[in-house]
Amino acid sequence: MSAARKPNADLLPTALAGGIGMAVAMGFGRFSYTPILPGMMADLGLSPSDAGVIASANFIGYLAGAVLAGYGWAAGQERRLGLFALAATAILLMAMGLFSSIVVFAIIRFLAGLASAFAMIFLSGIVLGRGLRAGAPFVQSTHFGGVGIGIAVSSLMVWLLAQADTAGVSSWRMDWFAGALIAAAGLCVVAMLLPKGDVSQQSRTVEKPLVWTRPLIAMTLTYGMFGFGYVITATFLVTMARQGAADQTIEFLAWLLTGLSAAVSVVLWRLAVPRFGAVGVYLIGLLVEAAGLVATVCLPLPYAPLIGGVLLGLTFIMITAYGLQIGRGLAPDSPRKALAFMTAAFGVGQIVGPVVAGWIAERSGSFTVPTLLAAIVLLVCALITGIEMRRILAALEGQHRG
Repeated sequence: MSAARKPNADLLPTALAGGIGMAVAMGFGRFSYTPILPGMMADLGLSPSDAGVIASANFIGYLAGAVLAGYGWAAGQERRLGLFALAATAILLMAMGLFSSIVVFAIIRFLAGLASAFAMIFLSGIVLGRGLRAGAPFVQSTHFGGVGIGIAVSSLMVWLLAQADTAGVSSWRMDWFAGALIAAAGLCVVAMLLPKGDVSQQSRTVEKPLVWTRPLIAMTLTYGMFGFGYVITATFLVTMARQGAADQTIEFLAWLLTGLSAAVSVVLWRLAVPRFGAVGVYLIGLLVEAAGLVATVCLPLPYAPLIGGVLLGLTFIMITAYGLQIGRGLAPDSPRKALAFMTAAFGVGQIVGPVVAGWIAERSGSFTVPTLLAAIVLLVCALITGIEMRRILAALEGQHRG
């Protein structure tokens, strides 16, 4: 019994390093913008279009980072680059609290997106690679669950600072500074826990060229569309809650519930994999998230942002995780390239989403229309996945047999 448990025990530091790294890079580096944004809009007079442009700059950086990470120059340097990306995340979080210019905000968020992509790809390559080779699914759950924990902690941080700030003056700046401190602490922990040395026998080997089969094209397409579909609510959920609710607690709870549900989502959905398979769970997740987006704008307050947040949290991390897992499975000779290009497609969707949502919201006076548009996009994703499911499953089975 103890011998059987030893490999999992040996992998625990790696899993924790992945979870904390994702909490820093994604939960804070990317998604803390969502709960901080309403304060910035109120204090600086930012319009929805301004907020959308700043958010899209982050996703342009994410796209650039994903494309750059797909080349062989990083082989064998994944650990160093992953830690460097986390350090850059902490510095850039602090920088956001030092300025008031939309242009400067956009530049900072662009660099933060670059750092997030590097951390996502290089840390995931280390952590998920070890977990897959050991047959330990808890590593993936812990790794991606860290994003949800980071979201929940950032929501709690913003709320606590708001309660402590009796003057209410520029509290959003303190939010960024506090996030930077938490990110720096997380970096120190990851540096201690993340394995040193070569990650695998292939870590210094340049991968083969990526072969674009029809199943891989379909998965990359739906993954990119999913980036558009989820990001509108992920960017503006707290802002929507502020517009509709007089009690600031609703804002806090909406994003906190999003994070907590995201933290456990991979574990919960894993229970459905034996029955529906990874592709089936991916499809179901798209449908559930589409329903959550509709709930966000169609249910009465205060339930709309709370239920919408829960359904968003329960699905977007899982869809991200299983989408990348399926993509890696469809390209076993080029897993890092597949991961990078799918992340790039995801980034394109994220770039377009906030700009479109901000533009429509500014002209319509609410986020209802862009949110419903996002739900339609997710339904189209589900339709494409359903049509191509048999080919995807056949390709995965063929790779497994090979």
